Amino acid sequence: MTDPVTIISARTLVFRVPLAKPVSTSFGTMFNRPAVFVRLEDEIGTVGWGEIWCNWPACGADHRARLLTTDLAPRILGRPLPAPPEVWRQLTAATEILVLQTGEVGPYAQVIAGFDMAYWDLTARRAGVPLGKAMAAGATGKVRAYASGIHILDAEQMVAQARIDGYRDFKVKVGFDFDRDLDLLRGLHAKLRPGETLYADANQGFPLDKARVFLQATDNLGLGWMEEPLRVDCPDTVWQELRGSTSTPIAGGENLIGEQAFEAAIKAGSLSVIQPDAAKWGGPSGCLAVARSARAAGRRYCPHFLGAGIGLVASAHILAAAGGDGLLEIDVNPNPLRDAIVPRWPVVREGLVELPAGAGLGVEPDLDQLAPFQTLSLSAEG
Repeated sequence: MTDPVTIISARTLVFRVPLAKPVSTSFGTMFNRPAVFVRLEDEIGTVGWGEIWCNWPACGADHRARLLTTDLAPRILGRPLPAPPEVWRQLTAATEILVLQTGEVGPYAQVIAGFDMAYWDLTARRAGVPLGKAMAAGATGKVRAYASGIHILDAEQMVAQARIDGYRDFKVKVGFDFDRDLDLLRGLHAKLRPGETLYADANQGFPLDKARVFLQATDNLGLGWMEEPLRVDCPDTVWQELRGSTSTPIAGGENLIGEQAFEAAIKAGSLSVIQPDAAKWGGPSGCLAVARSARAAGRRYCPHFLGAGIGLVASAHILAAAGGDGLLEIDVNPNPLRDAIVPRWPVVREGLVELPAGAGLGVEPDLDQLAPFQTLSLSAEG
């Protein structure tokens, strides 16, 4: 980007899809799937789209939508802006004391991430190039994807369907019933076909002793990785002890916030796979920097994402810009908020997805399709 950009409006839109069956998690029961989209428009009419993480709590989506339009937007509207990475750093620095004052580390990180995503989309559209190419000239046109969001109890049926849909990599959630999960995981592994890989995600569900036993019991399965086997706030010594007890790569990063946290995790070496979520922290600016640091240290960058369509496409572009052998996470559960983008995306063939060819993200939200789920719309003008 060469010419300064002036954002004249920032809008947030909140959507909620009721779940057919409530989902019980370690932190509560989810009754709907929310999404917060960010829409930015510049002085020449270019529009960019982003997404803010808001899975929990239920009221969090509205709070984040208001936070962006009432606090973040006045800081950027109506003035010439530099390139996205510099704006991201400026906003992060400008809100540091406020974050300490309010204790809202996550919400501020997430709204800045959503803004950064939308601003990258806008600037790439102004330049007439895909987002991945705007971030790195050598960005690839395809990335490998894996089927995610698969509960171990539903895994046999969901893996079979994901295979039909073109996936060759499958991640299942474990950590519910120790012995049962082990048996089911072994059964899934036995049915894998050549070229397929199984991954597991414990969502911080194990204490150290159980994590160690579970990993040792599955060492012979050739899992692609075990994700978040421990609480993210466990001391480095605990993570290192676990890493030394298994040959399975350990993955994590979706619940880390801040460059220092990621640099410390990369340096410690316990995580072989680094997984920041671009809607939760960093946006494309922060996540690409983390991806490059991870790859330089011999780690694997695989973006975490479990939201709507805008953030998913952005994650694919970041992965394409980062390069390497990382995988794109795609939740294969029904989700109208993921599917309501035009043109329709993704299509998975032999485990690969081709990135949208248009400028910026290459897609836009289908607001007509999303209209039945919209619950809030807020705007700020400058």
